[in-house]
Amino acid sequence: MSGHSKWATTKHKKAVVDARRGKLFAKLIKNIEVAARTGGGDLAGNPTLADAVAKAKGSSVPNDNIDRAVKRGAGLEAGGADWQPITYEGYAPGGVALLVECLTDNRNRAASDVRTAMTRNGGTMADPGSVSYLFTRKGVVLVPKDGPSAHGLTEDDVLLAVLDAGAEQVNDLGDSIEVICDAGDTHELRLACTAAGLPVESVDVSWLPSVSVPLEDDTARRVLRLVDALEDCDDVQNVWANFDISDEVLEALAG
Repeated sequence: MSGHSKWATTKHKKAVVDARRGKLFAKLIKNIEVAARTGGGDLAGNPTLADAVAKAKGSSVPNDNIDRAVKRGAGLEAGGADWQPITYEGYAPGGVALLVECLTDNRNRAASDVRTAMTRNGGTMADPGSVSYLFTRKGVVLVPKDGPSAHGLTEDDVLLAVLDAGAEQVNDLGDSIEVICDAGDTHELRLACTAAGLPVESVDVSWLPSVSVPLEDDTARRVLRLVDALEDCDDVQNVWANFDISDEVLEALAG
C-alpha cells in the first residue's frame, strides 16, 4: 500500500506547488471540457463534471475559465476542441511500469512527444497491455488531518463516515487519510465526506499498482526526471507509476 499511497500523495503535493500553473490549469480545463461533452453541462446530473469542476476550483482555477470550459464542452460556446483519450505504456529506469494518460486533438503529436520524452530520459515504450495489467482503476480521496475541521481525525472516524459510500480501504498517510474505492463510487465518496463534515484535500480517479518497485537515490532521481518530462508534454494529463520511494529518499531528493 505504501507505494501507491506515497505516489498519490506526492502527485497531489507536486500539483499544488507546481510552478507551471498555466500548464496545470490547462489540464484541469481540458478535463472539464471532456466531462461536459460526454455527460452534459449540468453539474447536478453529471458527477464526473462536478468532480472535475471541484478539482479545478481546489487548484484556484478562475471561475470564469471554469464556466467557459463547461459551455464549450456542452456545445453552448464555440472553441471546444475534440479531445480524444489515449493511453501509452512504458518502462522507466529500474523496471518501473508507467501508464501515460493523454487527452489530445492530434494523436500523432501526442505519440511523438511521449516517445521523445521517454527516449531522452531513459525510458522505453511498451506494447499495449504489457503494463496496464499491473494497475487497477480506483477512486482516491484524501482527507487532511490538520485544520480546524480535521483536528484529531483518525482512520476510524473517516471509515465510519464513508463505509456505506463504497469505501474499500482507509489508510493513514501521516498528514492525511486516504480512502480508496471503486472508480465508479468516487463522487459518492466525496459527497459522504462532505455530508459528515470532513474536509476533502483531493479527489482523483487513479491507476493504482498491484506491485510496487522500491527505488534508491540515483534510480529514484532518474525516474522522477522522466515523470517530470512526460508531465511537461502538452497532451499528457496524468502519469501513473508503480515505484515506491521511501520518505528518507524523497527528502534527500528534495534537498
